[in-house]
Order: sequence, then C-alpha cells, then structure tokens
Amino acid sequence: MLLRRLRDEADLTQEQVAERSGVSVRTIRRLESGTSTNHRMGTVNLLADALGLGEQDRLRLAATLAGSGGEGPVKEPLPANPAPVPVPGPPVPGPPVHGPLADAARELATEVRRRWRHEEAHRRVHDPFPLPVRWQPAPTGLTDLPENIQRLGPGETPREVDLGGDLRSVAEVYLRIPSGRLAILGRAGSGKSVLTIRFALDLLDAPVPHSRVPVIFSIGSWNPSTTALRDWLIGRLLRDHPHLAARGPHGTTLAAALVDADLVLPVLDGFDEMAEGLRREALEALNATASPLVLTSRRDEYAEAVRAAHAPLVWAGGIELTDVTLDDLVGYLPRTTRAVPSGEGDGSGTPGTPWDAVLARLRAPQTPAGEGLATVLTTPLMVILARTLYSETPGRDPSELLDATRFPSARSLEEHLLAGFVPAVYRRRTPERDATGRQPRTPYADPARAERWLGHLAHHLVRLDRERQDVAWWQLGDLVTRPARTLAVVLATALCVTLADWLVGLLLTPLGIAELLLQGALMGPAAGLAFGSVYAMAERTGGGTAFEPARVRLTLRATHRGLGHRPLRTFTVRFGQGLFGGAVMGIGCAATLTLQHALATGTSLTDPHLVRSALTDMLVFGLVFGSAAGLVFGLMAALEAPVDVTEAATPVGLLSSNRTTVSRQFLFLVPTFTLAIAFGGHVIVQLLQGTLGPLTWGLEDSLLIGAVGGLGGTASYVLAFTAWGQWLLLSRLWLPLTGRLPWHPAAFLDDAYRRGVLRQTGAVYQFRHVRLQHHLGSAFRRRHPDFAPATYPPALTGGP
Repeated sequence: MLLRRLRDEADLTQEQVAERSGVSVRTIRRLESGTSTNHRMGTVNLLADALGLGEQDRLRLAATLAGSGGEGPVKEPLPANPAPVPVPGPPVPGPPVHGPLADAARELATEVRRRWRHEEAHRRVHDPFPLPVRWQPAPTGLTDLPENIQRLGPGETPREVDLGGDLRSVAEVYLRIPSGRLAILGRAGSGKSVLTIRFALDLLDAPVPHSRVPVIFSIGSWNPSTTALRDWLIGRLLRDHPHLAARGPHGTTLAAALVDADLVLPVLDGFDEMAEGLRREALEALNATASPLVLTSRRDEYAEAVRAAHAPLVWAGGIELTDVTLDDLVGYLPRTTRAVPSGEGDGSGTPGTPWDAVLARLRAPQTPAGEGLATVLTTPLMVILARTLYSETPGRDPSELLDATRFPSARSLEEHLLAGFVPAVYRRRTPERDATGRQPRTPYADPARAERWLGHLAHHLVRLDRERQDVAWWQLGDLVTRPARTLAVVLATALCVTLADWLVGLLLTPLGIAELLLQGALMGPAAGLAFGSVYAMAERTGGGTAFEPARVRLTLRATHRGLGHRPLRTFTVRFGQGLFGGAVMGIGCAATLTLQHALATGTSLTDPHLVRSALTDMLVFGLVFGSAAGLVFGLMAALEAPVDVTEAATPVGLLSSNRTTVSRQFLFLVPTFTLAIAFGGHVIVQLLQGTLGPLTWGLEDSLLIGAVGGLGGTASYVLAFTAWGQWLLLSRLWLPLTGRLPWHPAAFLDDAYRRGVLRQTGAVYQFRHVRLQHHLGSAFRRRHPDFAPATYPPALTGGP
C-alpha cells in the first residue's frame, strides 16, 4: 500500500504519524491495509502534512485512497495545508470495530446508559415533567468562526446552522455541528449538568448509534499543568469503569485503547469549577486537540479564560442557556404539590395549591419582594430548591418568600433556599431502601448532625490552591492530619503484630505467659514503628493519595480475557516494593529479638557480642523477610484480573468490590507469606552459614517467625497500604471516634444520595450542586472557625 511505503520512506512509525497528524493509529492501520472505505479527504490531507509530502505524492496518495486503483494524477490538486471539508448533517459512523475493543465500547455504552438513566430518575427530572431548559446561540466572541466550526476550506461560504432547541433536542443540535465540538454556557444552576445527562442518553439511544460513546467527566478535577488530557481521561475511565483495566489489543489497557481509537466522546462538565489559575492552561490544552468534545461552563468564567488564552474553544459552536420564564413557573410549580380541598383555593371551588398566591403576586405589577423572588426563580436549581422546601414539606407556606423585610435581596432569598434544603430533606421519613435495594442500616434523621457532617465533608474538599468536587470514600482519610494518620497506622500495626505473636506463641511454643507477654509487647511496637515509617514515606511520595482502590480482583484461573501473563515490569515493581517493606519489617523484628534477649539475660546493649549478633540478625531477617515479601507480592500479580463490568459501577459497589479483593488478598498472603518466610529463611540461613559464622536457625524457628510475620504482617499491610484498609482504620474507626463522621459513613453517604443532597458521578459522590457545596462549607467554617484554613481558593472569595 502506498501510504505504508510513504511512511517507511519518512522513517516514521504509525504511532509517530498519529501523533503528528492527530489521526488515530486505528485509522492509519486500516488505510494501510486497504480495509477503510469511508475515509475523508481531510484525513488524507492531515496524513500528507504529517509525512511532509510534496504535491505529486499528495496527488498519488489521494488517488490511491480514493479507490482509483492507480497512482496517476487527479484533476483537482490539493492545497498544501487545507482545512477539512464540511460534513453536513449527522456524522457518518466510521468503519465497524471488531474484537475486544468493540466489546469494550459496547460494554461502556451499556454501563453509561444504565448509570445516567438511574441518575436522571433519581434526580426526578421527569417528575412531574422536565423543567424547561432552553438556550440561544452563544455570543460571537465566545465561539469560533463559522468557517472553522464547519471545517471549510479557503474561500468557501459557511452555511447557516440552526443551534436553537431545548432539552429534548440537545443531541440533534450537537449533530448539526460538523466539527463535533460544542461549548454549553450558562449561569450557576441553569441546568447544564441535567442537559449533559440528557445529551448522553439521547446520543446513546439514537436510531443510528454514534461512532463514539459519550462519557461525562467532571473536568473540575483536571490539572492540565501536571496531567495530559489523554492521561486524565484514561485515569477517570479506569476509576469509574475498572473493568477497562483489562489489556487491549496492543498491550495497553482497554481504557487507553478506547481513547486512542477515538471511540470516546468526552463530555467535560464544569469547566468553571476548575481553579481560576488553571482555566487558561486547560483551554489551551483543549485547543491543542482536534477531537470532538462537549464542554460546559458558567459564562463569565469561560469568557475570562477565553480572554486569557486569546481564543475560544477552537472549532466549537456555542450555546447559552436562558432563564426559566414566569410561564414556566406557572406550569411547573403548582404540579409539584398536592391540591388543597375544593373551596380552599381561589374561591371558585377549583382546587388550588400553595403556589397560587405567590404566582399571582409575581404576575401582578412588580413589588421589591416580587422582583427579588422573580429574579431568584429564573434558574432550575433555585426552582428545585423552592419545590423541595415548600411543595414537598408539609406545613410550609411559600408566601413567606415574598416577605421583603426578611428577605431584602435576591442573595438573601438564595441563601434561605440553600440553608433550608438539607434540613428539609432530613425531616422526611427515611427512604425504605438504599441504592442496592437493601434496607438502610442506619437512619440519619437528625438534620443538625447530618448538616454538620455534610458541612465537614464540604469543608474537606477545600484546598489552599483549589477546590475539589469528588467525595471519594478512599480519600476520606484525608480528613485526618498526616501525623495523626501515621500514628493510627503505628498503633494499628503494633496491635496486629502483638496479637499475632501472642496467638502463635500460645498455640505453637512452650513459652511462659510472662515471657510471651514481653515478646509481644516488644515485637508489636517495633513492627508498628517500621510500618509507620514506610507508610509515612509512601504517603509523602504519593502526595497523600497513594492508596487508590484496586482495579483488580484475585482469581484462581490462570488467564482472564488475555490478562494471564503479567508484564515483567509489574512483577519487578511489586518485587521491589515487597523487598523494601519486608526488609524494614525484618530489621525491626531482629532489633526486637535482640532487645528481648538483652532484657532476659541482663546483657548490656553496648556489649560487642550483642551488637555483632544484632547486626547479623538484622541482615538475615532483612534478607528473609524482604525476599519473601517481594516474591509473594510479585507472584500475586499472576492471580489478578480486572473487575467484572457489573462491579464497581457505584461508590457502594467499588467499596464492596475492594473489600472482597482485600479479603482474598489476606487469605492468599497469610499462608504464602508464612511459607515463604519459613522455607526461604531456612535456605538463606544455610547459604550464609559459612559467611556469617554459625547461625542457629532451625526449621521450627522459621515456621514460628513465618507464622507471626504472615499473620501480623499481612494484617498490617492490609490496614496500612490498601484503600479499603485505610477506609476501615480511618473512616470507620478514627473519624467516628473523634465525632467527625458517623459510625457508618458509607451508609450515611448513600443515605444523603437517596435524599438528593449528593449525586453519583461514576465511583464517587458529588454535592448536588457546587452552590450547595459552597454554602455548607461556609456554614461549617462559621460554626467551627478552628477548622478554617489560612486562605481560601480564589473561587471561594467572590461569593457563589
């Protein structure tokens, strides 16, 4: 094939051509093999530019790929740097994808559809009917030129593209944009997130499936200065869809393969929620890509980034959400509450609602109170809050919203609605079933305590340089200070090793009670200090988030969807980590035994024989424990496989999946680590017998030490170095003991989700709206000023 020959002459790999041209490796491979019959001339031009072809080679390549069957010239020469031609109407799906990648794309589409259908139903978007969300074309300065949006060549006239529509037609509007890039702008609470959910579902349910799977990403957590967009997208796919950790056709994960094959349509929600200093860099990074995407943002924050970057989102059309109208309120709010008995409405015998008087006042000549309320109820967020406080709470009269003395401004009305939301939803009867269909373990019906815990979580998301939105169960340990986390690990591992030593001693040794108690009392703290030191180093090098949830599960099968042979690099990394941690534990164990011997015999710690013996034991124990841990953790990779597609679809599912994984790891590690220490120690001692002099270490000693190390060391590893162990130690024990979280935080978070305070975004929770998060965090800091950091991110200093 001509394209392959031209690439070989340029001395470029397919990956290098893909990087230079922006065309996926999959497309280049199909073009070279001749299996592509639906390419675009814009693709040909991009490849020609990447290969640096002259005019004749360009013509030959165009003729060949056009299917002429020869390499002769064509009538219309291609310009040196042409723009892709416009594609009217919906994009034509590309050639079908087969094999594991096609299966992964279908599974991803199914999971995205299931997840957002559930979320839309949970938010009661259709109860009683969707609140109208409309838009208008975005201002000219915030969108690219029509010629660029339609990807026209020089001198071509852009056609008029109608971008008007409402919630029911958002996918249709998107498909009218040839570039496939769209910016959705709107005020805070204007319905952008609900619109993105409907967009994803409509695109997935279209009669002709779109060639890309729309996946909603909360872009507020992206730091473009440290992470490339591709890597961040892959990381979020792995977090929210752990089954995509399976190996793809070319050795990468399925998540990476889907992104690289351009089979994922990123729907980037919440550009305005990024740190102010990162928005310009983020926009420039997005402008460096050519892939289709959808971006949502508040208008002012996006406009500021456009001014800083001197360009809007390139090739992107734009729409701006408009306000809810009074007619919308008249049609919506009365239907959200039960009608009062006949004769108690407007006096005509027709059933009325508590909203009738309020809506009548809003229709009448404006008063200051009416104008303020009319201003507030122009966004879906405030309408939903008003519905929750007055339509769904018995005994509440919405007429109080017209009290100009109590609410002198629109801001005071908004704060009232935000402040009343959590108490209102927690005064309701506890939902009977949780997200998994089970009976809730603990009712959280105390509004004051629930608001305090939620406020603490909202405050926890504040950082000195930025604010996060994700409430992830594996990050709740960050509520504990770093010294306190290390102390918790030291105490927990000391207890585990002490109990393991006592248990093994009682069952397998003839030691007396006093001697056994002394040995455990010395062994436990030494192991705790060793584990605490390694934990502190690992956490510091990991930036405080070193322990992510496992994306694998243990299986006795040798292979699973092509993942039977783990890369050598995985074994090497695991072996190195186990070698270091095991060596530290072994050295601590040797020091403890030396101290115990000195106390039992009355020997001075400075005695030369004792020091030489201690150094020898440290070397031997370090080698024994280190090699055993390295070998066991390296071999454990052979039993790992990605989680199933049906697992870890929710925070509760991910927690349950990790609990199962850690339990299996514990059951696997205890016997294997015990045997590895026992028999490995015996072999190492025999090898060092002549070099280090006579070593008194029998097989029985190896088994006893191996049993203590296997049981106590594995339990300590689980608590200190797994996400579920940190959850158990910090979120289930430490934080509840200090009153900063309830005793069942997972049930509390799920309960808050069912009540509508939180929403689910993949494997994490988020507050229903960033305005609610800001309000709860600010209220918590006012009540607890000792928790307030010295400064706040810029986004929090200018009001909601």
